[in-house]
Amino acid sequence: MTPQPPSATPIARSAPPRVLTVAGSDSGGGAGIQADLKTMLALGTHGMSVLTAVTAQNSRGVQGAWELPVAAVRAQYRSVADDIGVQAVKTGMLASAELVETVAGLLAATDAPVVVDPVGVSKHGDALLAPTALDAVRLELLPTATVATPNLDEVTQLTGVKVISEDGMRRAADAVLRMGPRWVLIKGGHLAGDAVDLLTDGAEEHWLRTPRIDSRHTHGTGCTLASAIAARLAHGDRVPRAVATAKEYVTGAIGAGYPLGAGIGPVDHAWALRNAAGHTA
Repeated sequence: MTPQPPSATPIARSAPPRVLTVAGSDSGGGAGIQADLKTMLALGTHGMSVLTAVTAQNSRGVQGAWELPVAAVRAQYRSVADDIGVQAVKTGMLASAELVETVAGLLAATDAPVVVDPVGVSKHGDALLAPTALDAVRLELLPTATVATPNLDEVTQLTGVKVISEDGMRRAADAVLRMGPRWVLIKGGHLAGDAVDLLTDGAEEHWLRTPRIDSRHTHGTGCTLASAIAARLAHGDRVPRAVATAKEYVTGAIGAGYPLGAGIGPVDHAWALRNAAGHTA
């Protein structure tokens, strides 16, 4: 029997929720734009990107970083937002004060929830934000955030508050909330014991706690968590639900992390898809 060609009439379907990441590129594929897009796909959204910087990066660290011109960043953003539209935005590495100010202005004019990951240093301790950009992050970027997701080092960098135990996480959250985000997620992954995070808007308070996973392959956790929150907000979740679901996703990704290169390997963004396929096999 002669095979029949596919139908000329396509099956109509609607587009998935659209999420935009504004961040730097990780040439090793573990963090940055690459991690963001993998996360967005895994969580059922259409990921789009505005590249702010290019890094030469692998499992051992960042060997070089080059920021893009402001005009290129603005043109990418407008190209996507004006045609395709966005239902959530996530920011990561913004590198310089000029880029922070530019992106903050674009976000302020965008009617969509914003997740700000105030990236200051890489997993390996390499600087990804100029010291001169901190005021722009404090005064212009954080006020645009629906959720800000600083880790403890970034809290200290932005506010001067040093957290050495869970008791200090409320003080850290209050300090960041005074800079204008609607919600803040203080990531306590650098503390000993369970992996505990605090989500609050100053009125509601949610503690998210999971047993710590014994794995060194955690490259890209911050990017992945922020992108997962943005993806769930694009699906219509309220912030507490979006953050709880994102934490479940990143915890699974850490548990499935794998060695790559000679240093710190990445988390596995496809862990849930792989598990689902295994269950149906």
